[in-house]
Amino acid sequence: MIKNRSLLIALFCFSAGMLFAQDDHSKHPDTSGPGWVDMFNTDLSNALFPKGIWTVADGVFTASADEALWSEKTYNNFILDLEFKTADGTNSGVIVHASNMEEWIPHSVEIQIADDYSAEWSKAVPTWQCAAVFGHQAASKRTVKHPGEWNHYTITCIDRKIWIVLNGELVNTFDMSLYTSAKKNPDGSDIPSWLSNPLAEIPLTGHIGFQGKHAGAPIYFRNIKIKELK
Repeated sequence: MIKNRSLLIALFCFSAGMLFAQDDHSKHPDTSGPGWVDMFNTDLSNALFPKGIWTVADGVFTASADEALWSEKTYNNFILDLEFKTADGTNSGVIVHASNMEEWIPHSVEIQIADDYSAEWSKAVPTWQCAAVFGHQAASKRTVKHPGEWNHYTITCIDRKIWIVLNGELVNTFDMSLYTSAKKNPDGSDIPSWLSNPLAEIPLTGHIGFQGKHAGAPIYFRNIKIKELK
């Protein structure tokens, strides 16, 4: 009886692992496959944002102010696939695991979007540049395109691990469980003071957000699709 029970547990764990293994986190997925859905309705009826800030035209989402566009639904494990386009000086981001939309900065993880070719962001610390986990871990290389060109982003979140693929290359693999301090990253670098909650402790179930027009520079999103991982 004990042996059979152990076998059942082993088979269950193997099956769960196989479900996650079906998706290769190092490349962009085929979003025409099963389980993929558009994150937002074309009329934004299933989105949360201040009235009049976000608009959609010809499938392109953009904002007139620095207010985030939020998913109405909460997520835990998922693959998020989208395209974004920067302008000169853009500083934006994709926000995951947001348990508090009003005070999202210390209660979430931000996957950075920035115009790394601009005078400001080309000189920023690497953890503030595109494809970084903002304030924590830089991308391994620069693969973001110049302003005016569309970029392809895939962000996979499974438990406390995050994989970031930008324009066909895996540029960041991140383990939240290693970030047990709110002041120092595991490599000894300083964490910005406004990121006041250790990532190892924040709740994983939360909303997904898209930062709006920050510091006067616009951001554009399109083809935002998501696949939940059970």
